Amino acid sequence: MTEPPQTAEPTPPTGGPAPASGATDAAAADPPTQSPGAVRRRASLVGAVVSALLIVAIVLGSRLLRDFDSALLPYAVATVFLAFGVAYRYTVWISAPGARRLFRKGWGSFFSVANFRRAPTALPRMIATYLGFQKFLGARSHARWAAHQLIFWGCLLAAAITFPLTWGWFTFTSSTGAGPGYEMRIWGFKVLGFDSLGILGWLMFHGLDIAAVLVIPGAGYFLWRRMKDRGAITGQRFAYDLVPLLALIVISVTGLLLTFSSIFLHGGGYEFLAVLHMVSVVFTLIYIPFGKFFHIVQRPAAVGMQLFKYTSRRKDEGGEVFTCRRCGQAIDTAPYVENLQGTMRDLDLGFEDWAEYCPRCKRVLRGTAYLDHVKKGFK
Repeated sequence: MTEPPQTAEPTPPTGGPAPASGATDAAAADPPTQSPGAVRRRASLVGAVVSALLIVAIVLGSRLLRDFDSALLPYAVATVFLAFGVAYRYTVWISAPGARRLFRKGWGSFFSVANFRRAPTALPRMIATYLGFQKFLGARSHARWAAHQLIFWGCLLAAAITFPLTWGWFTFTSSTGAGPGYEMRIWGFKVLGFDSLGILGWLMFHGLDIAAVLVIPGAGYFLWRRMKDRGAITGQRFAYDLVPLLALIVISVTGLLLTFSSIFLHGGGYEFLAVLHMVSVVFTLIYIPFGKFFHIVQRPAAVGMQLFKYTSRRKDEGGEVFTCRRCGQAIDTAPYVENLQGTMRDLDLGFEDWAEYCPRCKRVLRGTAYLDHVKKGFK
């Protein structure tokens, strides 16, 4: 690897480059950092409002609780706590300067009409590739990507079935009172009729079993990796890294055992398995906002940030992009670099000058500083 020409070696200025007018306006528009107590109070208020709205939606969606199954009450209560926890944690998260900027830029790009007009297919494509199929994980490991896909689609299928059933929004009723004919209703309106003994009926009544079959190998792979991979073992924490995987496996296994008990054991041990399954599900729902699963809620904002980078590059096509101050290599678009510098200013890191250098020149400058100021004492 060849060194760049050693011309006048630039030294990052202590005060940082003069920000552009847009960056100055954005910095001036940012609200001052709130105290932790004020953030918690606001987050609690937001969580209470979201929980109340969910309760109203449950009551109205179940036709004033006429379609609500009281046996599923613990699951419904857990979803209300989940709504409160997600709203609380999300509000606290975006109160931090860096997360607030990610939230504004990400969701601003996500719902931007100008971006949609400039690149109408960009948002659907990024939702499919970045949020749905998560191709960025494939660059790290194909096995990890496959396992993550199994967990993602299994959990998505389980949530799509469980939440509406728990809230009383979906109901399955016999169309004749006797026989295999069933009707699926949403909010009291008939959606379709099906034969419970046919393929569609089997898929309807075993959707959660299919989700469990998808989740178990995915979670099992990550649990095995957590036990064998040295890099994963070094930084893992039991409550943060292992508990979510164990919870997914317990939920999936107990769900499959419920089906096994009803079909092959004539209901033997069903009550015990039902209680164990309910406890594991309720625990996981309450755990989601405060553990590793919270990245599910954060991910859509990251999709918006990817869209922001993409549209910035489209706007700068044929124009001049931001180049390294040392070697002149293109770094990224000016809006992206300015946004990165703004984030560093928000966090008061004092490193915003280094955003103007490419990764290679950053390493060279750090090495030069180390030789000049650290190793010099050993000569």
